[in-house]
Amino acid sequence: MSATASTEVNDSGLAAKDPAKRRRALAIVASVFLLAALGWLLLWLLVLSKREKTDNAYVGGNQVAISAQVPGTVVAIMADDTQRVEAGQVLVKLDSTDADVRLQEAGAALAQAVRSVRQQTESVRGADAQVEVRKLELEKAQADLKRRLPLIAADAESPEIIQHLRDGVAQAQAALDAAKAQAAAARAAVDGTDVAHTPAVLQARANFRAAWIARQRNAIYAPVSGYVAQRSVQLGNSVQPGQQLMTVVPLHNLWIDANFKEGQLRHIRIGQPVKIEADIYGGSVEYHGKVEGIGA
Repeated sequence: MSATASTEVNDSGLAAKDPAKRRRALAIVASVFLLAALGWLLLWLLVLSKREKTDNAYVGGNQVAISAQVPGTVVAIMADDTQRVEAGQVLVKLDSTDADVRLQEAGAALAQAVRSVRQQTESVRGADAQVEVRKLELEKAQADLKRRLPLIAADAESPEIIQHLRDGVAQAQAALDAAKAQAAAARAAVDGTDVAHTPAVLQARANFRAAWIARQRNAIYAPVSGYVAQRSVQLGNSVQPGQQLMTVVPLHNLWIDANFKEGQLRHIRIGQPVKIEADIYGGSVEYHGKVEGIGA
């Protein structure tokens, strides 16, 4: 009996202690859940509620259109779709036969303009020499008249001869005036500038440069490094200025066009960090960026 009574007492003591332990255990568990809930609430209020996510996003980039600047016939295509090209690389060549002819014509016109200006310069010198000749003729006529005038006073010379001498002086003076006018006209064409900067030479040189530029534009170059796409040009095509031939996409300068709902935009600011996942790689590759701008 005593053994049995002792057993009952121990069982009742253990039974009396179990509720306190359970309460403590429940309090600990409740505290853990409360702390977790509080932490989650703070995380939501401070972090998660400020984040916005969208699947409506696409990779964007510049698409540089390659077009002809001069008319011509395509004789060579140096790049095809998906190929990488470097800036300055020739993409398309046009037949340059007509451009070569125009360049030669412009070169000949420039040379002729230089020769013409040089001839005008020499004409100025010739006109100045004629002025000096006419001056000498006038001085001679005046000297003859002056020498004969005393003779008419002494009736040693007929009036007709004196009149003839006076007419000679007048003619010499008129010839001198005409020579001066011709010299002034010749000098006006070249005065104040050298051969290279006269209007005729400048115009011919501009025409030559225009023909040279047109000749160079028969080779179409890549303005940037990138990958060729949307090639539409074919050998033998007759192209016109402005006609698009292909596109070059520079993949070193890309961005993400992300479309958010209006309600999401209130939390988005320029400069905010962004985490990006691409469909092609999934979550295994993560990109990091920042908000560059918000569309108006």
